[in-house]
Amino acid sequence: MTHRQNWAASAIVALFIGTPLPASAQQRPLVTEDPEVIGAGRILLEGGVTHGRDVFLPASGLHGDVTTIPELGVSIGLGSIVEAQIDGPVWQRMHVTDREPGPLSNLLDFSGDDTGSTGDVVVGTKVRLLGETAGRPAIGLRMATKLPNASNESGLGLDTIDFYSALLLGKTVRSVRIVGNFGLGILSDPTNGTRQNDVFTYGLSLARALTNQFEVVAEVNGRMNARSDHTPPGTESRSLARAGARFTQATVRLDGALLLGLTSRDPSWGFTIGATYVFNAITVP
Repeated sequence: MTHRQNWAASAIVALFIGTPLPASAQQRPLVTEDPEVIGAGRILLEGGVTHGRDVFLPASGLHGDVTTIPELGVSIGLGSIVEAQIDGPVWQRMHVTDREPGPLSNLLDFSGDDTGSTGDVVVGTKVRLLGETAGRPAIGLRMATKLPNASNESGLGLDTIDFYSALLLGKTVRSVRIVGNFGLGILSDPTNGTRQNDVFTYGLSLARALTNQFEVVAEVNGRMNARSDHTPPGTESRSLARAGARFTQATVRLDGALLLGLTSRDPSWGFTIGATYVFNAITVP
């Protein structure tokens, strides 16, 4: 393990030692998907701000600090076991601290040390296949497509369409909600439209209730590139650890977390803050 990975593992374990209390299903600031859906006719709205330091984008060769504001998400309960999702940052900005040659460097079209663009939108569907029982975790399936909204002229996008599918597992053990995601990402090569890179995606998250309103949360989430050479730019391995908290009051939840990148391409550190609101909106027959 690297020093960053050791630190992340130790912090996650330390968060979840203590007296058991009831736990709840997961959402912001975590990105690992819980197999439970929000419920028929309900709508979940979430928004937040994320800032990451020392990010490296190999495709454009840019190094710098990235801020996304706001990050928005909408989830719609289409039935008791089905949920539709739309997520993505409205705007992302990078303060460039260094440049190096990259496969898409010749496409860059901005002046100075700052660049910005809309973010890539992800459209997905989540289905709960099996509910949780005393001896079995809840099991779900999520399929999602990333659209090419961010421009490669800004250095922040790849202008490619990617597809993801993942198996979702979730189990509550006393006060702790444990969720795991395991799946496949089919990522397009931004330099060659006839090539792709298939990566393994993963996530493991824990949420522990300290009171009925307050939880501490942590996760490790990312993707693993299995290629030893000729990896298409922008499809490299990535991994990010998060540790934070959530506070719920009625139908509103506030959240915040610290971020720690576990690869040289992820932010060395960062933070995210946001809020989530759930309400009954439509009647599903």
